[in-house]
Amino acid sequence: MKLKIRDRQSQRNKKSVNEKAKAILICALAVLTLGCESNQKVTKVRETSHERNKELHWSYQGETGPEHWKEIEKDSDCGGKYQSPINIISIDAKVDDSMKPLDVHYSSKIKIKEVVNNGHSIQYNIEPGDYLNYKEDKYELKQIHFHAASEHTINGIQYPMVIHMVHVSDEGKFAVLAVMVKEGRENKLFTFLESYLPLKKEQIKQMNTSFDLNKCLPKDKGYFSYVGSLTTPPCTEGVNWFVFKKTITISLEQVKILQKLMPLNNCRKEQPLNGRIVKQTR
Repeated sequence: MKLKIRDRQSQRNKKSVNEKAKAILICALAVLTLGCESNQKVTKVRETSHERNKELHWSYQGETGPEHWKEIEKDSDCGGKYQSPINIISIDAKVDDSMKPLDVHYSSKIKIKEVVNNGHSIQYNIEPGDYLNYKEDKYELKQIHFHAASEHTINGIQYPMVIHMVHVSDEGKFAVLAVMVKEGRENKLFTFLESYLPLKKEQIKQMNTSFDLNKCLPKDKGYFSYVGSLTTPPCTEGVNWFVFKKTITISLEQVKILQKLMPLNNCRKEQPLNGRIVKQTR
């Protein structure tokens, strides 16, 4: 009788142990399952975030605006220390008598190849032939484009528009001329340039027409100079900037034609000088 009781007790104990083991196994499987689901969710969130970042493209507004360029353009210089544009304060700019007039070689025979609305600006691409010399390097003019309002400011003054003339050397270095534009008399040169407009976003029109860019430069060619960056991604640093002191004029109607085709205020805000020295001609 005692043996039977012991056998029953032993069976109960084994059953209890088995039930506990099953309960522990079920809990363990549940934890593993939840953990896997949690990891899958995290992975999916990360993948979605990564894909979203890949889809984002820089702009001038909102979450893809200039404040976020360094996040969107991971391999760019947009978070660099020596960026452009800047506010040029004339009384702080060092007069350098060794600065010579810009050695610009623009021909009336060189053609504008095409005009492009790249979604950020209206850009005119130039055939090879126009160039400038600076510090024993030759910089070939590649394109001109517009920002409204101006990106650089002079003594805090922001102009309605600026022309950037972008030059590149054989070594890949940049030199950019900035011509400030203010409202005034109608400019026949702009009338010609705008005759190829309007353009839809990403649209290209062939021009293959000669154009003398000398006529887009101010008569007084005094300038400020400093080393900065491109003002759009990838914000490449080491750019030689030449900002003319004087302006050219175009009519209000001509300004509006270009403004309608470009993003509103396609201008990057002022960047810190961070110890850089701005020089100027006398």
